Amino acid sequence: MNTKLHIQSYCKIKDNTVTLDGNVVFKDNADDLKSFLKSTYKHLNLKYGKFFKMDSLSKIAFLASEFIFNKSQIDRKSDTIAIVFSNNASSLETDRKHQKSIDNADDYFPSPTIFVYTLPNIGIGEISIRHQLKSENAFFVFNNYNAEFHYTYENSLIQSKKADAVLGGWINVDDDKNYEAFVYLVSKKGEIEHNKKQLNKLYLK
Repeated sequence: MNTKLHIQSYCKIKDNTVTLDGNVVFKDNADDLKSFLKSTYKHLNLKYGKFFKMDSLSKIAFLASEFIFNKSQIDRKSDTIAIVFSNNASSLETDRKHQKSIDNADDYFPSPTIFVYTLPNIGIGEISIRHQLKSENAFFVFNNYNAEFHYTYENSLIQSKKADAVLGGWINVDDDKNYEAFVYLVSKKGEIEHNKKQLNKLYLK
């Protein structure tokens, strides 16, 4: 018999605002995404130097996960936590920067530090390293947030005992003005039932 799963906590980042479980927890008037992400990092009082080497997609995923884990009841040392993210732009923002360095014939020097982020799942790796997560992880690309796919895939990971919890969601960065994160933690604990209807409701909220 399948056990009902729940959304323990959820975080949204959009329009220079961070909300956690529906409540605004941080807001900034930064002129660009880079400045906003830096301000959010400082708000969390983090000391993780590698953050500044990340691309924007990895940073926004990293920050959303920090808000979630800071509030969660999950024991990251003993519970197995999987990660399932998706978006529609893949690593486009970083791809553009990499392509620009290739196109510049007068100053041709493709940067390895940029090239390493030309895969969207690198952000998952950054979160996994930070929190020592060693379970299943995957990054999918859809035209839009696919609640049905996420619900099915995330449930299957826990019901099949491949994970005790799943960090799931939509992480998208196209440019400074077009970005959003909707990240949530699925487990056997929580008050919001994990289903397609609730995922869509929270995403659109």
